[in-house]
Amino acid sequence: MLSQFQQERPDQRSSAPVPLGELLRASESPPGVPVPSPPSPCPADDRGTGRKDGTERVRKKSGGTESSLGTSSLFRKLRSSSRGELDGGKGESNEDRGGRVSTETSYKPWVCPKSFVHFDSQSILFDLHEAAAHIEDLTLSHDQDSTTPSLAMEPLNGPSNASVSVLEVPREQQMTRMEKLQLYSIEHVDLGALYYRDYFHGKEHSNYFGTDDKLGPVAVSIRREKLEDTKDLKDQYQYRLIVRTSELVTLRGIILEDSVATTGKHGTVRGLPLKEVLEQVVPELSVSCLRLALSTAKVTDQLLKLDEQGLSQKHKVGVLLCRADQSTEEEMYNNEEATQAFSAFLELLGEQVLLKGFDKYAAQLDTKTDSTGTHSLYTTYQGYEIMFHISTMLPYMPSNPQQLLRKRHIGNDIVTIIFQEPGAQPFTPQNIRSQFQHVFVIVHVHNPCSDNTYYSVAVTRMKDVPLFGPPIPLEVTFRDPEMFRNFLLAKVINAENAVHKSEKFHTMATRTRQEYLRDLAENYISSTPLDTAGKLNSLISLASKKRERSKAREGAELGARGAVAWRVQSQDFRGGAKELPCALGISSEFVILVDCATKEVVFNCFCSDVIGWTPERLALKIFFGRGDHIALRVPEGCALDIREMVQRLKLLTIGCETVDMTLRRNGLGQLGFHVRMDGTVAEVEEYGFAWQAGLRQGSRLVEICKVAAVTLSHEQMIDLLRTSVTVKVVIIPPFEDSKPRRYGNTPLFKEVKLITKYLFAAVMNAGVEGKWAAEGGEKSLNEDRMLSTQIAQKPRSGYLPGCTSERLFTWECVKRGNAQKTAIHCFKLEKRDINNKG
Repeated sequence: MLSQFQQERPDQRSSAPVPLGELLRASESPPGVPVPSPPSPCPADDRGTGRKDGTERVRKKSGGTESSLGTSSLFRKLRSSSRGELDGGKGESNEDRGGRVSTETSYKPWVCPKSFVHFDSQSILFDLHEAAAHIEDLTLSHDQDSTTPSLAMEPLNGPSNASVSVLEVPREQQMTRMEKLQLYSIEHVDLGALYYRDYFHGKEHSNYFGTDDKLGPVAVSIRREKLEDTKDLKDQYQYRLIVRTSELVTLRGIILEDSVATTGKHGTVRGLPLKEVLEQVVPELSVSCLRLALSTAKVTDQLLKLDEQGLSQKHKVGVLLCRADQSTEEEMYNNEEATQAFSAFLELLGEQVLLKGFDKYAAQLDTKTDSTGTHSLYTTYQGYEIMFHISTMLPYMPSNPQQLLRKRHIGNDIVTIIFQEPGAQPFTPQNIRSQFQHVFVIVHVHNPCSDNTYYSVAVTRMKDVPLFGPPIPLEVTFRDPEMFRNFLLAKVINAENAVHKSEKFHTMATRTRQEYLRDLAENYISSTPLDTAGKLNSLISLASKKRERSKAREGAELGARGAVAWRVQSQDFRGGAKELPCALGISSEFVILVDCATKEVVFNCFCSDVIGWTPERLALKIFFGRGDHIALRVPEGCALDIREMVQRLKLLTIGCETVDMTLRRNGLGQLGFHVRMDGTVAEVEEYGFAWQAGLRQGSRLVEICKVAAVTLSHEQMIDLLRTSVTVKVVIIPPFEDSKPRRYGNTPLFKEVKLITKYLFAAVMNAGVEGKWAAEGGEKSLNEDRMLSTQIAQKPRSGYLPGCTSERLFTWECVKRGNAQKTAIHCFKLEKRDINNKG
C-alpha cells in the first residue's frame, strides 16, 4: 500500500518506509497465511522513540506517544517502542518525530504551589516563566516552507495517554468507567477547556482582565464555593480558579480556603481578599494590573470562545477511490462512479444523505442548489459529527482532468481516506499535491464482494503531527464490520485532533488566543481593581496594629478530588535507567506522570489500580496492576514530598506499604508456602518459617531476590524461589480477610467478561485456518508465551490486553478455532473470578 521512493527535493514529502509497504502491499495474499514482518531497514534507536543515544530530547506541546503492551518500561502505556507495529520513523531526526524542538531556555521553570489542586493534566504544565519568555515570540512570522514537511510513518503499537485530560472526575462518572473502557478513546482533546462552562458559567463568579508587564494580556476567573460539612470540618470553602495567558496551557483548578495564608479569617461568609488568594497561587502575577470585567453577555461569550477554541464536535474527511493499476491523484479524482466494493465500504462507513435541505453539519457542501452533488455520506460517533467528502459523489467534469470541483473539497480536508481496491498501485503521498492534507489513512480491501471480505489499514502523516490512536495492530486485518467502523471513525477523529497539535496550527491558535485576550483586556474592563475593600482595610490598619497573616492549614489539599502535583525525577526503564524530569499528579481518579521536557503524559493508571508503595527518604516506588511499578525520586531537602505522596495514596487507593522479608527454609529445604500464577500467595504452612516471618495467604510477591515478579512466568518464580540460597522478597500484605489486593478494586470477572467478548469475536471469525481477527491482532504462540510473562494490563480504549499464563489455553483454543473449548474455558475463568471477589 505504501511504496518506497527517493526524496528528490528537500521540501517534498519523504518516502514511506519499506516495512509497512511490504506489510500492506497491494498484491493479494491468502487470508489464512500471516504476512511476515520484514526487518527494519533502519538502525535501532532508543526503543522506537525516533532518537538515538546522545541526542537531545524533543519537546512537544501535544498529546503523547505510544508504546507496546508487552514492554516492562515505566512508560509502557505511552512511550513508543519497536514492538507491536512497524516503525518507519526510526532513524529520523528529532524534528521529524512529531513535536517542536526545544531550545535551551535561560529561565527556571515555574512550579505551581502544591496547595493548588489541578483540574486537568495540562494545567500541571502551566508555567508563568515560559509564558513571559515566549510573549515576544508570537510576533515572529511563520515559515511557509514548514507547511509541507516530510511525512513519517506512524509506529502506533499500544494504548495512548493522549486521551487523559480531566483529572477531577465526579463520582457518578467514575461509576461508568468500565463502560468507557470498552470504547475507543478520543485523543488530543482538551476536555478541561469546558471548565469555565461547567463550573463558572451561569454561577456567581468574578472575571478580571489586565495586561501584565511581563506576561502580556491575562484573564482570571475566580469563584468561591462552599464544601459539604464533614464530621471533622465545618464551614469549608474553596476557590475555583482559571488563569489564562497567551500560552495555550491554562491554569485550572482549586485552592482550599484553609490553604491560603491570610490577614482575614477562614470560613466566614464574606470570604478572603481575592488578592491574597491569587498571590498564594500565582505570586508572580501583578494583581495591580487586573480590573473587574464588565458584566455583559459579550464577556461571557468571549471567554467561552477563548477557552473552547480548540474544541470541535464536527469533522470533515475526504475519501478517494483508488482502483486497480491506479496510483496518481488525477487517476483517483477521475473515477466517475463508485465501484461495488467502494459502495460496500461507504455503506459500512456511514449513511448516505440527501444534501438538499440537510440541516446537520454539511462541511461546506451546498444544501440548497445541489452545486456540490445531490448526496453525501454522514455519520456520528461518540457525539462527534463526521461529514465525508466522497470523490465519486462530488460533481464530475469530463473536460477538466484535474477535477477541481472535487479537489476543492477533498484537497482542503486535513484527513483523507485512500480506499484501495485489489491490484491498486502502492500509495505514495508524493502523488498528492496539497498544502492542507496532513494525514492519509490507507484502507485496502481484500476479497471484495464476497463472504470473506476483510480490510487492512495503514497511516501516513506529516512529521510534525503527533502520534494518535487507536494503534494499528501488527499483522491484523479487520473482518467484523462494526469493529472496523468504530476503529476507523476513532482513527480519523483522532487524526484531525492530532493535526491541530502540529506547529502550524499551534502557532495560529496561539495568535488567536493572544488577540482574544488583548481584546478583553482593552475593551471589556471596568475601573474596579481586584479588591475594592483593600483601601478601606488599609485605612483602618493605620490606626491599629498591623495584623499578621494566619497560617494555612498544612496538607489541607491532600483530601481534594483534583490532582495534587509534585516535581520528581522518574526512572525510565527503557535503557540505562535514566531519570526524567516529570510532574507526578495524584487525583481521586488517576495517578499520572507528565514529562516536563516533552510536555506529554507518559504514564497513567487509575487510583484503583494502585496496590502498594515502597517509600524511602527521597524515593518512592508505586506498584500498580499485578505488581509493575514506577520509581520516583525527589531532590535533597524535599523529603516532605514523599510523605505527602504516601498520605495522598493512603487516602485514595486500596494499597499499602510493602514489606521486606528474608525467608528461611525448613529441614527439607522448603519455604513453606505456595504461590499462584499472578504472584499471590495461595497457602502458607501455619507456624512455619514463612508464617513466622509474617507471610500470609493473599500476600502478593512484587520482588523476588531483587527481580520484579511481574517480569517472571509462574515457572520462573518457582524456580527462583527453589534455587536461591537466600530468598529475599518484597510483598504487598493482603486485606484483613486474607484476600489479595487486586487492581481495579473490583472482581476480575469484569475484565474477563470484556476479554470474552473479543475472544468470541475471534472464534466467530476464526474459520478453518483459525485466523485471529479481533483487535488484539494475530499473535503466534511464542509471542503469547512471551506476553504471559508480562503484566496483564486492563483493557484501555477497548484494546485486548496481553494474556497471562492462565489465559494461554484460551488463546490456543482461539488459534485452533475451537469455539467450544474457548467458551468453556472463558466460563471457568469468569466463574472462578466471581467466587474470588475482592
